[in-house]
Amino acid sequence: MTFQKLVIGVSIAIGMSAIATVPAQAGTLTGATIGGTAASDYLVYDSNATNTFLVANTSANVQKVISGNAASPTGNVELAASSEKTGFNFTNNTTLTGTIGGKILTLSSLTSDDWFGVGKTTTTYGLTNLANTWFNQVLTSNSITSPLLAAFGYTKQTLFDSFLTKGGFQRFSDPNISYVNQDDTSGLISIGLAGHYNAAPLLGLPSNPFTSSLQASELVKYTYEGKTDYLYSFKATLSGLVEESDGISHSGNYEVPIKGVPPAAVPEPSVMLGLLGVAGVFASQRKFKKASI
Repeated sequence: MTFQKLVIGVSIAIGMSAIATVPAQAGTLTGATIGGTAASDYLVYDSNATNTFLVANTSANVQKVISGNAASPTGNVELAASSEKTGFNFTNNTTLTGTIGGKILTLSSLTSDDWFGVGKTTTTYGLTNLANTWFNQVLTSNSITSPLLAAFGYTKQTLFDSFLTKGGFQRFSDPNISYVNQDDTSGLISIGLAGHYNAAPLLGLPSNPFTSSLQASELVKYTYEGKTDYLYSFKATLSGLVEESDGISHSGNYEVPIKGVPPAAVPEPSVMLGLLGVAGVFASQRKFKKASI
């Protein structure tokens, strides 16, 4: 009996310790839905070993293509997909919303309000807004100096003006979401943005004489736990994929983070079964005692 009590005590201690230390499995974004003021303006790209390609805009396809990771970005969902077309309404947005780690996360395309300020439809170089902040960060992060721009006949202002006039800000407003994952321990949420590994042509510059690819992701707006902000990156890894119709798009994977809330710890099924077994031993002991009286 003493030995049995010792075994039971050890089993309970191990089981309770396991419950306290086993993290929840947050996984990827689940229950993904498309919304916003332009809820139909999106495209879904699936992938194989070498290419991304368009598939039907279904809920199942949306959920499928955002389940990759940095090592295997797979397909993506492009929000505000008509941003590069004539007549695009820059005041509307398209969103992707789902649950991750028990919390609601909304990812959105950007509008003119986001870039230029509420109620503004355009901007000029030198103002304090997201358009100027991001544009100057593109140049700084890629070591694009005034002397280098002068070699192409540009100044920072004339390049900005050209980029603005040619719809550059609209073009960088339609994020391609390739995955949304969360670290079970730290709570860090990692979002993959599919883009051009070399974005120099998108900025209106040739790739040479740059010593490396000019890198800049599209921007994504997020709302999570009462906070709304913008995410973008100037560092890409090769995705191993290209869009089959143009042979260029989706070649780079830009990962951007959100400091998420760690998911609550839950016991693994094996731990629960072990505790049920311990409970069964207690029940047997009680029956044995009653039978012995």
